[in-house]
Amino acid sequence: MASKLTSRQQEVLALIEDSIRSSGFPPTRAEIARALGFRSANAAEDHLRALARKGVITLIPGASRGIQLTTSKELTAPKPTENSDFLSLPLIGRVAAGDPILAAAHIESEIPVQPSLFTHTPDFLLRVQGESMRNAGILDGDLLAVKKTPEAHHGQIVVARIEDDVTVKRLFQQKNQIQLLSENPDFAPIIVNPSDAFAIEGLAVGLIRTQAL
Repeated sequence: MASKLTSRQQEVLALIEDSIRSSGFPPTRAEIARALGFRSANAAEDHLRALARKGVITLIPGASRGIQLTTSKELTAPKPTENSDFLSLPLIGRVAAGDPILAAAHIESEIPVQPSLFTHTPDFLLRVQGESMRNAGILDGDLLAVKKTPEAHHGQIVVARIEDDVTVKRLFQQKNQIQLLSENPDFAPIIVNPSDAFAIEGLAVGLIRTQAL
């Protein structure tokens, strides 16, 4: 650690680490402010910048969840070492229309990961395409760790299939309406109609960054 953290900075860092462990993603500035009793998100931003200067996090410009732990295994894809306990996960690339997501034709390779990195052990990795989830800290080319499940709760980040497309979005459920929300204002919400072929393929449980920021 570059220099000693203040007690408040330690609280902010602990909150970030807890959020990543529990949901796979860092909190927003507003969430940090609410959790720690700051008057505004600007106060949270000041603490984040201090942590960045001390070298314990990296901030992604323009992303509300763009907080990266510099010691986190999200930074680069892990490499197995002798005597280490790694789980080999299929890496899914582009999914052909109508095919099961884990079809052999979609598997680009097998990637070794440590199960302890995630609150829930993932079943596969999905290569992220595009910038629609940028403000959640999910960037083009990242590997999204996914727990295969047909169910998810409101607000969770999911891998969903709608008609012939597979997409990564935040699930929004209100009464009988389902929407798939981007984390980028340049992308409009996807409204799921009752007649649409829709299914949850899995729940995002973490992220592996394939490139340095």
